[in-house]
Amino acid sequence: MISHFISQKFGSFADAQFSPSLQNFINKTYAKIFNISLDEHEPIESYKSLNALFTRKLIKPRELKGDTNSLVSPADCRVTNFGTIENGQILQIKGKSYSVSELLNSDEKAALLEGGVFANLYLSPKDYHRFHAPCDAKVLYALHIPGALYPVNDPALNTIDALFAKNERVVLALEASFGVFYMVFVGALNVGRIVIEWDERIKTNADKETIAAYYYEDVYLKKGEEIGRFEMGSSIAMLFGKNQVKPTLGEGQKISFGDEAFILH
Repeated sequence: MISHFISQKFGSFADAQFSPSLQNFINKTYAKIFNISLDEHEPIESYKSLNALFTRKLIKPRELKGDTNSLVSPADCRVTNFGTIENGQILQIKGKSYSVSELLNSDEKAALLEGGVFANLYLSPKDYHRFHAPCDAKVLYALHIPGALYPVNDPALNTIDALFAKNERVVLALEASFGVFYMVFVGALNVGRIVIEWDERIKTNADKETIAAYYYEDVYLKKGEEIGRFEMGSSIAMLFGKNQVKPTLGEGQKISFGDEAFILH
């Protein structure tokens, strides 16, 4: 696919380590174009590649807001939309929706989510691009679904039908105190890599064509713990079953990792 070719070429550039002076110029230019703040991160001179800047870590842990009945936002992002899962569909953007069954690659799992809650979260180029556990949970499995690498910004959401169900993605099934829920990490144009911290077998944007499932017996996450990172463009879809959680979000709202995003039903 042309989107994979472009993303792989850009990925090679982003991974390259140029001379300190040239790399500093590239990093500063990128930061200026996208208005990136490094208030919570190492200074710009610290990053030996553009990808290192893009996947920058926090200097100190974020405060997790809310209480024991709260789920926090997994990332710094904008809420493109949220709502109720109806007739097996999730709203992509006003006027367009996509199939839960196609997103998760499972009619059975989709049926169990009917009447539940979804939220689509967009991470822009300026955002911190690591993602975290919204609550304490056990990881059941990860499903790597190859696909396209279309952009995931608003113009693309408005023009490409069922974009999230077409793009390459990693579906993470988690079991919390309130039941099983899903986090879907969606790749996008430019690099398109999704890294899951505990499983090096998951290789996205690597010309794979078959779906691969990885099951876990002893992977447990604490609320706020890092799950992984995006390397360039990205979105997260969160899906919950009926009567599990209630959103405390607003459409178009800019939220940060650690902010309260849901409360238990």
